[in-house]
Amino acid sequence: MLTKIFSFTRAMHSNPFSWQTFFRYNFDVQLVDGTDASIRRFLKELPGVDQVGAEARAAMLATRSIKTASKKWAIDCAISMIDLTTLEGSDTDGKVRALCTKAVHPDPTDPSVPSVGAICVYNDKVATARKHLDSIGGQAIPVAAVSTAFPSGRASLEVKKQDTLDALNNGATEIDMVIDRGAFLSGDLVKVFTEIVYIKELCGDRAHLKVILETGELVTLDNVRKASHLAMAAGADFIKTSTGKISPAATAPVVLVMLEAVRDWYAMTGIRIGVKPAGGIRTTKDAIKQLVLVRETAGEEWLTPKLFRIGASALLNDLLMQRMKLRNGNYAGPNYVTLD
Repeated sequence: MLTKIFSFTRAMHSNPFSWQTFFRYNFDVQLVDGTDASIRRFLKELPGVDQVGAEARAAMLATRSIKTASKKWAIDCAISMIDLTTLEGSDTDGKVRALCTKAVHPDPTDPSVPSVGAICVYNDKVATARKHLDSIGGQAIPVAAVSTAFPSGRASLEVKKQDTLDALNNGATEIDMVIDRGAFLSGDLVKVFTEIVYIKELCGDRAHLKVILETGELVTLDNVRKASHLAMAAGADFIKTSTGKISPAATAPVVLVMLEAVRDWYAMTGIRIGVKPAGGIRTTKDAIKQLVLVRETAGEEWLTPKLFRIGASALLNDLLMQRMKLRNGNYAGPNYVTLD
């Protein structure tokens, strides 16, 4: 059955008309058509996760070392993949503008440092971020907005749709939506699937959709794999581990399973989906471990900001300090980088 996903998914990602229309006129195709039966049939075909094996492989990959000659490349790669994030109730326009300035020029003393992958904020700060980025030469940096009643996902579909529209109308070109974990865990898979489809349809060509699974609440790696495939079948452009508000978040076994999911999805459909770990990735060592996971699991093609992002705030400073050490030979303390 999984081999039939190719034509369906290709149509969903390229067809300009409503996915609901696509579903209505393709009842004869036995795919994930939004019905409970098709979703359960699809997920039942997925192999189970060997949790012990996944944990052992993740631990083994974490021991891989990076040669000094490759470390600068790895640091710059990680910087370019950061979704520089502030998601606090105390966020101000001034804080967002300062973060945007840092996103464009992470180290003002060294113009060779790449810009970050994106700025991630609440949707009421999207316009501030977009305007400031454009004014300082950061037009190429997208603004991502968390959406659909982030971080809980506890709201009606109408509220979630309006939340997303507000972000899009304010200039967001990436939407980080949360799934309803309660619905997923209670078996209401149609609700989870349908909400992703609706939000993807709202995004259209205006924004990429990242679907946050909140893996710390999914309990098992089997659930992580199922939620990953469910999100991709519904139209996700990225699958994201977590909101950063729940612990555990982006653990190595979870990221491994999600990378396996996008690798397998590409093998089935020819479509590459991105992965975004978020939460708990704070040091250069943490970031390099993520890059090793990507290369050894999904492949080198995913080592690009188009397919791999790291949601973080404190991480950038540590990467900059390690980069300064490589450049100058001396470890630069936190006083040499700006506070976020």
